Amino acid sequence: QVQLVESGGGLVQAGGSLRLSCVASGNGADISAMGWYRQAPGTERDLVAAANSGGRLNYADSVKGRFTISRDNAKNMVYLQMNSLKPEDTAVYYCVAVCPNGLGSDEYWGQGTQVTVSS
Repeated sequence: QVQLVESGGGLVQAGGSLRLSCVASGNGADISAMGWYRQAPGTERDLVAAANSGGRLNYADSVKGRFTISRDNAKNMVYLQMNSLKPEDTAVYYCVAVCPNGLGSDEYWGQGTQVTVSS
């Protein structure tokens, strides 16, 4: 089992910045990828950004050029630097970790952190 705890959400004005952090803890399972999803009310949970253990980064088109994901593998942490925030970025942001299990992989999710961007 892997436990994920997010922090860094809050209320910010449009054009502002926030930095989300997520730390993974548990039984020492290898984590192959970590990332961030978000879910606004009445919508599906969508990928924001992801980083695999090889350093490959993936971003949703809507956040390219504004958000930056980074990982500290030694600390089992992932960060999301969010700049030039827009009201449409308002959502609950979830951290996810993907761990190989021999047959495939398991996904572990954090409890989510609210990000609210006011216009």
